[in-house]
Amino acid sequence: MPTINEILQTMDYGPAPESTKETQAWLDQHERRFGLFIDNAWTQAADTFASVNPADGKELAQVTQAAGSDVDRAVEAARRAQPGWVALGGHGRARVMYALARLLQKHARLFAVLETLDNGKTIRETRDADLPLAARHFYHHAGWAQLQSEEFADYRAVGVVGQIVPWNFPLLMLAWKIAPAMAAGNTIVFKPAEFTSLTALLFAEICQQAGVPAGVVNIVTGDGRVGEAIVNHAGIDKIAFTGSTEVGRIIRQATAGSGKKLSLELGGKSPFIVFEDADLDAAVEGLVDSIWFNQGQVCCAGSRLLVQESIEERFYAKLRSRMDNLRLGSPLDKSMDIGALVDPVQRQRIHGLVESARAEGCTIYQPAACEMPADGSWFPPTLITGASTSAGIAQTEVFGPVLVAMSFRTPGEAVQLANNTVYGLAACVWSESISLALDVAPQIKAGVVWINTANQFDAACGFGGYKESGFGREGGREGMYEYMTALSEDARPAAPVVEATGKAKQADSDAPFAIDRTAKLYIGGKQARPDGAYSRAINGASGQFLADVGEGNRKDIRNAVEAAHKASGWAKATSHNRAQVLYYIAENLAIRADEFAARLAAMTGSKDPQREVQASIERLFYYAAWADKYDGLAHQPPMHGITVALNEPVGVIGIICPNENPLLGFISLVAPALALGNRVVAVPSEAFPLSATDLYQVLDTSDLPGGALNIVTGSADELAKTLASHADVDAVWRHDGSAEGCAEVERLSAASLKRTWVGGAKGRDWFDTKQAGGRAVLAHASQVKNVWIPYGV
Repeated sequence: MPTINEILQTMDYGPAPESTKETQAWLDQHERRFGLFIDNAWTQAADTFASVNPADGKELAQVTQAAGSDVDRAVEAARRAQPGWVALGGHGRARVMYALARLLQKHARLFAVLETLDNGKTIRETRDADLPLAARHFYHHAGWAQLQSEEFADYRAVGVVGQIVPWNFPLLMLAWKIAPAMAAGNTIVFKPAEFTSLTALLFAEICQQAGVPAGVVNIVTGDGRVGEAIVNHAGIDKIAFTGSTEVGRIIRQATAGSGKKLSLELGGKSPFIVFEDADLDAAVEGLVDSIWFNQGQVCCAGSRLLVQESIEERFYAKLRSRMDNLRLGSPLDKSMDIGALVDPVQRQRIHGLVESARAEGCTIYQPAACEMPADGSWFPPTLITGASTSAGIAQTEVFGPVLVAMSFRTPGEAVQLANNTVYGLAACVWSESISLALDVAPQIKAGVVWINTANQFDAACGFGGYKESGFGREGGREGMYEYMTALSEDARPAAPVVEATGKAKQADSDAPFAIDRTAKLYIGGKQARPDGAYSRAINGASGQFLADVGEGNRKDIRNAVEAAHKASGWAKATSHNRAQVLYYIAENLAIRADEFAARLAAMTGSKDPQREVQASIERLFYYAAWADKYDGLAHQPPMHGITVALNEPVGVIGIICPNENPLLGFISLVAPALALGNRVVAVPSEAFPLSATDLYQVLDTSDLPGGALNIVTGSADELAKTLASHADVDAVWRHDGSAEGCAEVERLSAASLKRTWVGGAKGRDWFDTKQAGGRAVLAHASQVKNVWIPYGV
C-alpha cells in the first residue's frame, strides 16, 4: 500500500475552467463588431481589424480603426462637455464615479473573463487583482472629487486630456487614468491598446448606465496612428501615456513647445534584492509574484534578481524547485499560474533576447516539465545566470517571463547594482532587518520600493518612475495634481516684463591698464575663468559700462555638472541644516542690501530696487521655512502595513533664470531647488547677470557647500541646450520668456527623459508668492518615492 507522501506526490490539480458563456453572449449581442464611443454614442463599425485571443489565436471580435476625423470629433465632444462637467460640482462628479465603481463590481466576472480572453493573462489575476483594483480607483477618486473644492481649492481642471495605455493591464490602466481625470473635472479622449480594446468598450457601456454625461468619456480604438493623432491634436491640454520608453521619447518631442501637460509612465528593469537574512521561502514566493505575474509583461516586474553571495546557490535551488511547479496553460483555468503572451510578435522578441543571452555564454534554466500548448503565444518561465552587469539581457527590458540573476557581497554593492540601469520604476528589498531594508530603500533610484513584498498597488499610493522610466505619478494626491493646473498660472502676465535682449553692447571705450572688472563663473564653490576665455560687457540702464562677465560654454557646464554631482552630501544633509544655510544666505544678503539695490538700479533702471532686494530676502526665508516642512505622507492602504511617500530631491537641476527682476527671479528658482536638497547649475539673467555674480561672496560666507550651487553666465539659448542635452542633468527649468528656447529644452530633454519646467512665452510676477512659491513650485523640485512596509504578516 502506498504511503501518504507517495499519494501526495502523485496528486495534481484538476481542471477548473471559468465559464465564458456570458462573455460570448455579450460579444454576440454586438455581432462581434464594435464602433467608437464618442459623445455618448456608438459609431458604425468601419475599417475594422481583428481582436484575437492570445491563448488560441482565434478571433474574438472586429474593432474599428479610428481615423483622424474621429479623433477630431472626440476632442470636440470632450471640449463641449468640459464646462458642464466642472459645473456639476465635486459632489455631482463623485456620484457618477461611485456609480461606475458599483457597476464595475456588479459586472466584475464579465469584465474579468473578457480581459482574460482578450489579453491572455490568467483568470486568477483578472478576477482577484485587476478588477478589485479598478473598482478601488473609482471609489477612491470619487472621494477626491467630493473633496476637491476643499483639498485643491487653488487648482482647476486641466481641460481635455488624451490618454493612451498599453496592452498589459487594459482595464486597470484605464481606471488609473480615467478616474483621477474625471474627479478633477477633465473630459477624456481615451485610446486603448490595439491588441486589447474590448474591456474599454465594455466600460463605455457602463458609462452610459452610470449616467456619465455625453462627451466626458470618449473611447477611440486603433493602432499607433490614433495615438499620434491624439498627441498632436491642438485641442488637447494634457497627454497621459503609459508604454515603452522609445514611444515616450517621441511623445516628449512631439509635445515640446505645445504647452500640453505631460505625464509618462514608461519601462523598467527593476531590481529584486535578497539579503542573506531574508526569509528565503517568502522571498521566492515574492519573486514569483514579481516576475511571473502577468507573464512578466509588467513594467515594474522584478526582472533583475540580486542575491547576497552567501546564500546565492541555496536561493537558486529553491527558485528552480518553485519554477518546476509553476503551471502554464489555459488562462481560463483557475489553477494556472502563467497564461499566454499577448501576441506572437512579443513571443518572438522574448525568444530572440533569451537566445542572445545564451550566445553570450549565459546559463538558461527553464522547467523541463513545462509543456506549452500547441496553439497561441506562450513562453516558459526562464532563469538566466552568468550574465555580466553590462550584458544586453541585464540592461534591456524583456517584458516577458524572463529573470536574470547575479550576486552581490555588501549592501553598498547591492545599491550600486540596483541603480546600474537607465530605468528607475520599482524595486524590492527582502531582509528580516527592518533597519537594513529602510537604509537601502531610499538609496535606490526608483519611484516605488516594496519591502518584503512585491507588486503591491493601491489608488491611495502614487506610482511612477525616475530617470528613463518617465515622470509624473498615478494614484494618491500626487496623481490628482497631474490632472490639475494651479490657478496662479492663469494670473501670469501674457508676456515677460523684460524681453531677452541678447548680448549687451560693448563698452564705448576700454582704458588701458584699467582695473579688471570681469565677473567670473562660480563652479564648485570657487570663482573660475570661462573655458573659452571670452567675456562681454554689461552696460547699465543709462549706457554706462558696469562690468564684464564671462561667456560660459559647454565645457563650463560640464565642469559645473561634475561639481554638482560631487556635492551629493547636500542631498543627504538634514532639512534643518539646509534651512539654516538658506537663512544664513538671507542674513548675509540683508547686510549688503544697499549694495545690491544700487546694482539693480544701475543695471535695470529700477525706481524701487530696495523692494526687489527685500523680496529676495523674504523669499530665501520663505523657502528656508519650507525646507523642513515639505514632508511626505504615510498612507494606510488595504494591505496590512503602511506606505511611506517620501519627497526626494530630483538631483542636479539646470535653471535658466528670467531677465525681469534678475535678483528675485534668480533666488525664487534657486532657493526651492536648494531647500529640497537638489544641486543647481544656474544660468542667471542674460541681460542683467551682475545680481547673481555679486552673490559669490554671500555664498562663500554662508556655509553653502561647494558645488551645491554653480553659476555659469552667458547665452541663455546656448547654455540651455547644453543643460537639456546633458545626460547627467536630471531636470531643466527655463523661465526667461523665450518660447522657442523653452520648446528646445523640452525637445532635447527627450533623449534622457529628464524632467522640465518651462514658462513658455508668458511672464511671471516674481513678487507674487502664489506665482513663485508654494507646493506647486516645490513639486517641481522633488519626486515622490513610495516605500511599502508590511507589518504583522
